[in-house]
Amino acid sequence: MTFTRRLALVLGMGSLAASALAQPAYPSKPIRIILPYAPGGPADVMIRAIGQKMSEAWGQPVIVDNKPGANEIVAADALAKSAGDGYTFMVASDSAFSLNQHLYPKIPYDPVADFVPVSKLATAHMMLVARPDLPAANVKEFIELVKRSPGKYNYGSIGAGSVNHLASAWFNSVNGLQMEHVAFKGLPAAVQELMAGRIDAMFAVTGGVAPHVESGKVKALAVSGRSRQPAATKVPTFTEEGYASFEASYYFGVVAPKGTPPEISGRFARELSRIIAADDFKTRYLQPLGFQAVGDTPEQFSAFLRTDREMGAQKVKVSGARLE
Repeated sequence: MTFTRRLALVLGMGSLAASALAQPAYPSKPIRIILPYAPGGPADVMIRAIGQKMSEAWGQPVIVDNKPGANEIVAADALAKSAGDGYTFMVASDSAFSLNQHLYPKIPYDPVADFVPVSKLATAHMMLVARPDLPAANVKEFIELVKRSPGKYNYGSIGAGSVNHLASAWFNSVNGLQMEHVAFKGLPAAVQELMAGRIDAMFAVTGGVAPHVESGKVKALAVSGRSRQPAATKVPTFTEEGYASFEASYYFGVVAPKGTPPEISGRFARELSRIIAADDFKTRYLQPLGFQAVGDTPEQFSAFLRTDREMGAQKVKVSGARLE
């Protein structure tokens, strides 16, 4: 190799090294997490705790940007319009990723083309609960009761097309039940009506009704999930009740805007998994809410979403829900 060529090679390598050194280490500025829920709710509490842990580890602020409204469409649209530079993410549920495209005639974002899957963060298990004086002590008795009087009993939800509405509609479909749907604006209002005996039953996130089950103000029939939930250890699972094939849960997933570099998505997913896998975090922020840590990889979450969208289409069809 001639001296000239050796010199060119050395200078070229030096230029590449200088370029690499000039790139700021990630993250070099605040990270924003868009959340489609109001401040103070269970998901908000969980994400703010994660943001604090991430900020401590990475040395940059993690800002939670609450954008509730329109069944998570407001937040999803905001993420779709964000730059894919690795500094904006969204935590949302099935609604944003797998249900809205079937519930609405048109939505302003494409859940496949506009998002980069990062991680399935956590699963939220739901409990089938009933008014305290309903004459059914378990799932089998509940099904038999409703079957004897088609159309007599009703179930509550937090709105048409919501995850608990679809869970109830799916439960009715697979068990051949006819029940009337009564929608409320939020879980507290629905639970209040359940405790008062003005609605008969509903599916609700475990952490949202566990205190009322403990006090005897509502009756718990079964809870979703492979094992009993720490927030309600006395409530049997659907599997224990003989309905192993039935699942009533939803999830919180993390996505980024299209164009986000894979290495950043992967690093973000690994940090999320590290935080939520800690025993103290699960005990303080997940178990009391009825949440179960997942923390998978971008590839695993992407594969899950493909299946979940197919199931979402079936659930919406069964529910008959259509939103404008």
